[in-house]
Amino acid sequence: MSGALIALIVVVVIALIAVLWYIATRNGIIASRNRVDESWSGIDVQLKRRHDLVPNLVETVKGYATHEQKVFEEVTKARANAMAAQSVDETASAESGLNRSLADLRAVAEQYPDLKATENFQQLSRNLSELEDEIQASRRIYNSNVQSYNTKIQQFPASIVANQGGFTDREFFEIEDAAERQTPNVSF
Repeated sequence: MSGALIALIVVVVIALIAVLWYIATRNGIIASRNRVDESWSGIDVQLKRRHDLVPNLVETVKGYATHEQKVFEEVTKARANAMAAQSVDETASAESGLNRSLADLRAVAEQYPDLKATENFQQLSRNLSELEDEIQASRRIYNSNVQSYNTKIQQFPASIVANQGGFTDREFFEIEDAAERQTPNVSF
C-alpha cells in the first residue's frame, strides 16, 4: 500500500467518524428537545384539568357566599388569563395569579362551615389538592428535562451542532413569588 492510499483511508475514516458524531449529537439534542416538549404537554394537561375544576369550585362557593362577588370575578379572570397564556413565562405568571385568587376563594370558604361540610365541596377540594400535587410532579419532570436539554446544547462540542441547528435554550417553569413556592393549603 502506498502512503497516499493510507492517508486517503485515514482521512475517510476521520470524516466518517466526524459525520457519525454529528448525526449522533444532533439526534441526541432532538430527542432531548422532544422530551422537553412532551413534559410540557404533561403540565398542560394538568393545568387544563385544574382550569376545568375552578368553575365548579366557584359555583359551589357562590351558592353559600353570594355577597363575595369580587372574589368570584377575580378567580374567573385569573382562570381566563391562565387559559390564554402561550409561553412558559406567561403560563407561570398566570398560574401565580390563579393561585392567589384561589387562596382568596379558600379564605371565603373558611367563613362558611355549612359549605365546608358539603360533600360536593369536599370532593372538589380533594380534587384540587390532588391536581396541585400532579402539577408539582409534572413541573419537576419538565424542569429536569429542560435542564438536561439546556446543558446538552450549551456544552462544547455539542454547542456547535446546536448553534448550527438553531436549537435554543428553553425556559424553566418556575413560580415567580417566593411566598407562592409553598404548597397551597386546601384544608376546607
